[in-house]
Amino acid sequence: MKLLPKLPGPLARRLQERKRLRQANGYHFAIASRLRQLNPADWEAVTARGSFFFSADYLTLLEQAGPDNLEPRYALISDDERPLAAVCMQIVRVSLNQLGQPADSKLKDKLAQRILVCGNLLSYGMHAVCFAPDVDPAAVWPAVAEALYRVRRAEKIAGQTNIVLIKDLPELHRQQSAALAGLSYAAVETEPNMVLSLGADIGSYADYLASLTSKYRSAIKQQVMKPFEAAGFAIRPIDQPEALRERLQALYLQVHGNASLRPFTLNDDYWPALQAAAGERLVIHGAFQGDTLHGFIATLKDGDTAYAYHIGFDREVARSGIPLYLRLLHASLAQSLDFGCRRISFGRTALEPKARLGCEPETIHVWVRHRQPMLNQFIRPLLRFIQHEEAPEFSPFKRSSSEGVSV
Repeated sequence: MKLLPKLPGPLARRLQERKRLRQANGYHFAIASRLRQLNPADWEAVTARGSFFFSADYLTLLEQAGPDNLEPRYALISDDERPLAAVCMQIVRVSLNQLGQPADSKLKDKLAQRILVCGNLLSYGMHAVCFAPDVDPAAVWPAVAEALYRVRRAEKIAGQTNIVLIKDLPELHRQQSAALAGLSYAAVETEPNMVLSLGADIGSYADYLASLTSKYRSAIKQQVMKPFEAAGFAIRPIDQPEALRERLQALYLQVHGNASLRPFTLNDDYWPALQAAAGERLVIHGAFQGDTLHGFIATLKDGDTAYAYHIGFDREVARSGIPLYLRLLHASLAQSLDFGCRRISFGRTALEPKARLGCEPETIHVWVRHRQPMLNQFIRPLLRFIQHEEAPEFSPFKRSSSEGVSV
């Protein structure tokens, strides 16, 4: 019998680790397409201290008023004693019509793919997996991969799901999930999330303005506030989004339709449903000229973090010189401080104006895997060439000789 050559030590160890990761790991899985199908006490036990985006109120909202091309999936991972992790997933059907400018093309719609997303396409941040408070995430991530594998295999009945995407992981979570690399996942750095972090000495919008250098404070006054108010515009909270749902939707679509990638489109019933689910955690501010709404922004409180969550505005009015977008960003900043939040997440787009607010880029990664091993071999090197916009650097805050930035 011919003996096989002995593999080099590093390669042999890598193959052994890969074999170990691909074995059943002994955890127990409960998988559902509706949250109510899972044990609510177990879900609550894992997510009670986590983000609002893992709450039953929010997830039920997505089931009832979410995008038409998005189907939720959930998993609870447990050992013999208790639940360890809650996993939020979405099956999304994406076609070429959702790239570039909208087009009524039957051919584009036929070239559609079903993608399994671990996370939430409607948000930015680590809303993929919530681990129980005393659980080591690194030890459980292989079980998350097994849950995704089980869901993808089950989806063959409804149609092939070729791509698995895990979003959005800051650097710490990427390190904790490093075992995924041994399961043919490739990590890709995306455009950064722009985050404004404020110290305890900034408790109001007036404090924020006072912390800026005169150059940036003057720019806000002369280029944002003054022209906005001179044109007869005012910022007011929208207490009843139901009454303005059609206008909110029209303004949202003006911004949404201009995006180069639109993996989903919200429906007009989403706006009142979001307000009902979030309650006092959410404030929607409108940019009004008289009684006419020309723009809006939603600000969501999630623990110590506030999200400048959704935005829409009249692009024709903005082109006329009214700084709708910038004024709405400042409205969200002020509301975040009123919430008592010390961290404001402004998302990925329009990096420059957010950097001028004082935001700094937070590195975000996604994990990607194709079901075909051969295609994975091609995908991994290609992902290295994906480019994303880099956030510019600005220094809007005053500096102390001993403490640096005042915030």
